Amino acid sequence: MGAMETTRIVLAARPHGAPTAADFRTETVELPAPQDGQVSLETIYLSLDPYMRGRMSDAKSYAEPVPIGGTMVGATVSRVVESRDDNFTPGDYVLGYGGWQTHSVEGTGHLVPLDLHAAPLSTALGVLGMPGFTAYSGLLTIGQPKPGETVVVAAATGPVGSAVGQIAQLKGARAVGIAGGPAKVAYLQDLGFDAAIDHRAPDFKEQLKAATPDGIDVYFENVGGPVFDAVLPRLNTYARVPVCGLIASYNATEAPAGPDRLGLLMRTILTKSLTVRGFIQSEFVKDQLGDFRRDMTAWVADGKVRYREDIVEGLDNAVSAFQGLLRGDNFGKLVVQVSAAEPSTR
Repeated sequence: MGAMETTRIVLAARPHGAPTAADFRTETVELPAPQDGQVSLETIYLSLDPYMRGRMSDAKSYAEPVPIGGTMVGATVSRVVESRDDNFTPGDYVLGYGGWQTHSVEGTGHLVPLDLHAAPLSTALGVLGMPGFTAYSGLLTIGQPKPGETVVVAAATGPVGSAVGQIAQLKGARAVGIAGGPAKVAYLQDLGFDAAIDHRAPDFKEQLKAATPDGIDVYFENVGGPVFDAVLPRLNTYARVPVCGLIASYNATEAPAGPDRLGLLMRTILTKSLTVRGFIQSEFVKDQLGDFRRDMTAWVADGKVRYREDIVEGLDNAVSAFQGLLRGDNFGKLVVQVSAAEPSTR
């Protein structure tokens, strides 16, 4: 087949504060033909995730920044168009890392074949993919919930948070979810969380205290900011705090107003013997990915873990959807459907 075109969204400028439309540029370019060990792919679904905001910055981090003029990064579910690898055939579906574009050429070493009959393809970007694994590995490795303990999770209706709460319950713990707005609180109640709290409510701190009468043993941090300020005094001695994300500050351009609370944080860590550990899910892949795929696939199939997806149509809506993600507008795992979805086979 040879070369083909892709329409892609590239980073046009490094944002100062919240990303604007001017920080992105859409362009159409020709892709090279695949070489040995490569495949040409048509993007079906693109995952949008908070970590992408960090990749737009050139500040030192755990991953290299997207270069100016480079295609925005992101996990993708794609259909094989042309293959130069005997293990992949045109028409196959794969999990890859094609980024914000309609087509890509990728090496096959990192591609994961997907089974149309096993689960909706979009779940490879959510509950059965990186967000689900983040919840699984962070909670079970760092949080280590025990029967009867109280686990609190922020951004609880997101793909990570909702999985954290449900896994905690499967391990015998109480799950308390924190979300923004009555609709999201109602969803957590429908999922069966033991308590659900709206962090936008004027009496949020009082609600949190009432929902955690015995304190908090595990706090899975996705947000930071005022939510963490409310959680900190509720942490029990020996509480564990997996730090997965801090989305409340991703667009910050200066230090938060008010007194320096670092001293309070460090004193609480000391006096309550807290374990506070940041993590990137990739550090657990080698030892835990197989267990995750076995456990989560079974839990989802049995209805023990439920999920919600927020699917946006069209690559041209990716920028506005990503801006909404950073504001907390999405409801569930945010996915862009770039081209026609998989055929109905289930």
